[in-house]
Order: sequence, then structure tokens, then C-alpha cells
Amino acid sequence: MILNIKNTLLASSLVLVLGCSTDEKQTVTTMTQLVKQDEFNVDGAPDSSMWTYDIGTGSNGWGNSELEYYTNRPQNIKVEGGVLKITANKETYMSSAYTSGRITSKNKFEQKHGRFEARIKMPWGKGIWPAFWLLGANSSTVSWPQCGEIDIMEYLGNNPTTVFGSLHGPGYAGANSLTKTFSLTNDRFDTDFHIFGIEWGEDYINYYVDNVLYNQITPANAPGDWVFNQPFYIILNLAVGGNLPGSPNSDTVFPQTMQVDYVRVYQK
Repeated sequence: MILNIKNTLLASSLVLVLGCSTDEKQTVTTMTQLVKQDEFNVDGAPDSSMWTYDIGTGSNGWGNSELEYYTNRPQNIKVEGGVLKITANKETYMSSAYTSGRITSKNKFEQKHGRFEARIKMPWGKGIWPAFWLLGANSSTVSWPQCGEIDIMEYLGNNPTTVFGSLHGPGYAGANSLTKTFSLTNDRFDTDFHIFGIEWGEDYINYYVDNVLYNQITPANAPGDWVFNQPFYIILNLAVGGNLPGSPNSDTVFPQTMQVDYVRVYQK
């Protein structure tokens, strides 16, 4: 069964530290040819030439026991004032207690290798779970995690100083994913925009926050097949609840909005 999920790792497994060596794979300047971008400069629905909606609750809450119903309504997802706004609301809708939005570039834009980055301002609160991530373009025909998953950025709204990046493949998925956190010292990710990105080559994936390298994963780190030499597509979503963050509590304020200033993709 295809599981279109971010991950099912538990909070206690977020700190598998992978080292970074000082070599040519660390630079953020090797991939400078801009091949795709969405600056979100036209108000209304997201650009249909690049994005489609995932709608509904998926299988078992998109494989994660998430609580939201994803819609294509402007109440949940729209472009406004130069920013993509994905908003989670507490409301009864189609038998779900929450609504939100999820868009994907599947069958619209897919690329093997390159630099993928987005400038995002986070929501906050217990049970809030935004993500910027990639899935293998063969995800409709090959079961997860054989298709591969690259989580460029995930964030738990009750821990607003920290984000994490992860890699899922055969033998290292869910709670066994290859993952590492990045934390701000004197700030929070919900107070301003930050740039989240990867540089991805044939034998490495580098993770960056504001162009600071904090993790490098190579085939030597992977205890299974390296399935990352094929095209992947982009997903942006804001989940509510699920295995990783747990449910919202009485302190969680709604609505909460994930704001995306741009998405850009480069190659060498």
C-alpha cells in the first residue's frame, strides 16, 4: 500500500546525529541555475501549472493518524500579498475536527538532484506540524519507503525554536529515519521567515537553515538501498495532530498559518 506520509517517527527518536565532513559537498553555491520557482506573487489559488491539491484524510490520516481534512478552499490555502498561506482551522468539516491544506507538484514538476529551498514563517502551538518535503516520483507504483522521502523541514509547534530534516528509505524509515535537528539560540521560527533547503547530489544530501549546513547524509549512512537517484516532487502541508506532535491541547490557538514566501529549485 502506498503511504503518502511525512514520517511516523516518535519525538524520542529525533536526534540521530550525522556528522558533516569538510569537503566540496558542503557548499551552497554549486547549484546556481534556477530551473523552477514560485514567488507567490499572484493572489488567489496556487499556480495550477505547478501545484495540485491533496484533498481528504488519506489512509489513516495520511499514514500518520493526522486529524485534519485537507481542502482546496481559500479558508485553508491561498496566495495573498506575495505569500502562500496554508491555514489550519478548528472546525467540523466532513466528519473531521480540523481543516488545513496540502499541495504537491506531483506530475507537474519533478527533478532529480539539485537545490530545493523555501522561505517560510512557521505557525505555533501543540499539535501543529508543518512540513516542506519531497517524495519519489514513483510513489504511485512503488510502496513507501522504497520510493524514498526527503524531509527538508519539519517542525513541531510546541517547540518553536527547533526544526529537523530527515531521510526515509528502505531500512531507515519512520522511527529509524536518518534525522537531525537545528535550533535557534535566541529566536523562534514563528517570529520571522527563514530559508530551509537541501543540496542533493548523486551521493549526498546536505541540509541547510538560512544557508548554514547542519547535516550531510550519504549512502554510507544509509543501512539500506540509496533510492535517491530518481526524480522527486515537492509537498507543502500543515498537519494537525498525528503520531509525532500529538493532538492540539487547550493552549493551541486557531487558526494557525504556515506562510511561504517562495519555493525555488536550482541545478548545477
